Amino acid sequence: MKNYTRQRLGLCAALGLLAATSGVFAQTAVPANPTPKADDSVVTLDTFVVSGTRASLAKSREFKREAAIISDSIVAEDVAKFPDLNLAESLQRLPGVAINREAGEGRRVSLRGLGPDFTRVQLNGMEVLGNVDSPQDSRGQGSRDRAFDFNIFASDLFSRMDLYKSFDAAQNEGGLAGTIGLFTAKPFDKPGFNGAISTQLGSNTQTKDLQPRGAFLISNTWGKKFGALLSVAYSNRNTEEQGTNTYRWRPATSSTAYGSNISALSAADQALVKGGTVRFARGNRMSSWASDSERLGITSAFQWRPTEDIELTLDILHGKFKGKRTELHLDSRGANSSSWLGGAATVAGVVHPNSTINAIKIVNNEAVYLDVSNGNISTESRRQLADNTFDQGVLSGRWKITDRLKATFLLGTERSIYDMPYSDKFYTEAFGDVVSDYTRDRYYGYHTYKMDTANPENFSAHEIDFSSSYQETNFDNAKVDFDFFLRPGSSLKFGAAYQDFTNKGYADAYNDYLLPQFESGAVDDSVSSYAYVFRNHKDADWVAIDWDKAMSKLGITRQQGTRSGIYKVEEATSSGYARYDWETTLFGHSLTGNAGFRGYRTTVTSTGTANVGPITIVKKYNDVLPALNATFKLSDDLLLRAAASQNINRPTLGSMAVNGTVTNSNGEIKVNSGNPGLKPYYSDNYDLSLEWYFGDIGYAAVGVFRKDVSGFISNLVSTNVTYGSTGLPLDLYTGITAATNVAEYSRPVNFEDASITGVEFTVQSDLKFLPAPFNKLGVIANLTLVDGELDYASPAEQAAGTHYVSSISGLSDKLGNVTLYYETKKWGARVSANYRSGYVAYPLAIANDEFGDGFNATVYVDFSAFYQINDRMKLTFDAINLTDQREEQYSDLVARRHYNTTTAGTSFFAGVNYKF
Repeated sequence: MKNYTRQRLGLCAALGLLAATSGVFAQTAVPANPTPKADDSVVTLDTFVVSGTRASLAKSREFKREAAIISDSIVAEDVAKFPDLNLAESLQRLPGVAINREAGEGRRVSLRGLGPDFTRVQLNGMEVLGNVDSPQDSRGQGSRDRAFDFNIFASDLFSRMDLYKSFDAAQNEGGLAGTIGLFTAKPFDKPGFNGAISTQLGSNTQTKDLQPRGAFLISNTWGKKFGALLSVAYSNRNTEEQGTNTYRWRPATSSTAYGSNISALSAADQALVKGGTVRFARGNRMSSWASDSERLGITSAFQWRPTEDIELTLDILHGKFKGKRTELHLDSRGANSSSWLGGAATVAGVVHPNSTINAIKIVNNEAVYLDVSNGNISTESRRQLADNTFDQGVLSGRWKITDRLKATFLLGTERSIYDMPYSDKFYTEAFGDVVSDYTRDRYYGYHTYKMDTANPENFSAHEIDFSSSYQETNFDNAKVDFDFFLRPGSSLKFGAAYQDFTNKGYADAYNDYLLPQFESGAVDDSVSSYAYVFRNHKDADWVAIDWDKAMSKLGITRQQGTRSGIYKVEEATSSGYARYDWETTLFGHSLTGNAGFRGYRTTVTSTGTANVGPITIVKKYNDVLPALNATFKLSDDLLLRAAASQNINRPTLGSMAVNGTVTNSNGEIKVNSGNPGLKPYYSDNYDLSLEWYFGDIGYAAVGVFRKDVSGFISNLVSTNVTYGSTGLPLDLYTGITAATNVAEYSRPVNFEDASITGVEFTVQSDLKFLPAPFNKLGVIANLTLVDGELDYASPAEQAAGTHYVSSISGLSDKLGNVTLYYETKKWGARVSANYRSGYVAYPLAIANDEFGDGFNATVYVDFSAFYQINDRMKLTFDAINLTDQREEQYSDLVARRHYNTTTAGTSFFAGVNYKF
């Protein structure tokens, strides 16, 4: 099937090339002496006399209209003034875009039904891999993937974002969903001396603190020869997400209810509890994730034109995002992996019995209500430092060699470091009565404690866990492109590129520190002298640990664990392309387009450890990708675009690592490993778009797209195999042997095909036809409908012990955005709403807890306003997440049980912008 499709795409490209070259369809002549086509990365805009939102929309529309491929753009309203405070939040206004938010702020971008791994991000023409981080384990903390974390940079540093939805041969292969191009400001963008400063002060309804933001930009040009620019953006922000969650739900398989006293229950309920099919919530947590985040971004640009035919640009960028986090939980710590069952424990030499279940309500084999006496209660105080650093340097240039031949080049290097020097947990333990109720809200647990959870005397120290991790990504890139003017209406573009990614990392952990000493009483387990009371959760107050006081009181230092998960993956790619561009006519109407091929060869070198010691595995793959883009001008304001291409998406660098992890859950050994032999995803892509442009800023568009993806990567899960068959070293876990039974062995493989089909509707327009004063209103709206095939393992495959499980992670079948704005020369305001339907986050089975998990639908509402004091000074106001939208993550794709539900509050920022 794939070979046939490739031949078909190749034929399409060849036909486009033939038609354009021969001119057989031309009905009218091309002008006799047209100027050679300019480099397609440069778009000349008309002079706009509007400002603010309308200026941004007008410029963005012009970029879209003049583009050679299907794309969208967002342009800064003015110097250091992007439309939103966050880049991801700006992107979500575009059709087909969905974002993930952390603590109410946009972090990662999904496009056209495919997750962040499939959306390539380029910065000043060079691909970026900013290591992604989440403070929450359930959302994938410290992910080693190809996604970019948009939280690293403030939006003030950027002048434009382009979203390329169709692929052409001049683009580097990759970014199967699309490519996002980020561009920082350049001195030649606005010649002369320019400066701007913006300051803001904000707060959040949950943190109730002061949060400063500021940005500064200065640039100058000296004649037409040289220009320099410097911009700096800084912010300090406290955030807090809070809510309730579980560790998922697990069947209680003990015929004795793990020793709990259940005599108060009815005979029928006792039989169900002992029957092994009723699921109990694990964890039963009330939680808070707080972060003191500091962000610094610095960009500089230098441009030199030694002659009219040569231009050189040097871009240097530094970004740093540091989050000092405090994570606090009040939860259950009993048997069946932290349920309210069982829970007998020895504390300071005193034996506490198992819990008593006084009442229970079971619905659909789920224990949704429990009244418990002498439940094993725990608090967790986690401290964590996440330090994300990004550095990039790019030297690019243009050279008009002759009137017919132009050349561009790019040399770049970048490094991204994600360092977590500590991620430590301090657990305390108590025993008391509690009611856990999941009947009041399907996605929120209400826990009522009948003991004083804010009294440190009721809690004892239980254990301390120390861990840390480190990731580093390096990227070197070189490419050169030539544009050769063949004849009026046609040109040939060709070039070559080399890129080298290196990703490496490690982790270490030291768990259960002082556990035996606390249990026996050898070390004083009283926490009164170093505990404090956390009082910011809406449902309860509870005891938390002051880490500095605890370390001092106990007379201990931080313990360094055994380093594991050591890996290094290098991915080197050489590529080249040829693309033919044409301008002709068909039935008296303009027809422009391009057709070409891109060939590449990739070598993956993965270094890690196996049971024979250090090992290096080298894999290679190559291919040729065809691409065709065409624009048919039905009238001056009506464009019909079509595109067909084949593209790839390379696997995440972490998934190709030669390493593994081993966990032991109540005697169940589980193993996860990487796979350096993974091949890229292949996709056949088809796009059709109709665009109507009207008025000063208005346009309406409808587009359809389809992607047929082969080689989809999902996990192969094998059950009850020997540890020796995994090929991993024995020192990954203490006491393990080659004959040890592995309950679950999971590793990524290529095997699945998937298809995604969608339609996008977009409209933006002033509403000038309304009577005054409503004629200053305008609207931007879009709707995206996506349908994707989701495949799961059959019952027979699961019963066989080896089964394939897959889904399309991150696919929301409905995305909608609407912005209503009102703007005069003196003041303006806008309100935006973004809807994202529910989606699958993790499509795989996890032990006996669930089959996948996902998120419910969300609607985020944001507001912004300005008041123009004079030509130089403007007052601004922004409100983010006006409705304090809940993020609801559920466990199991069918049962949809409560997993994690949080809110992050509403943020407000007031500020001033000044130009000089």
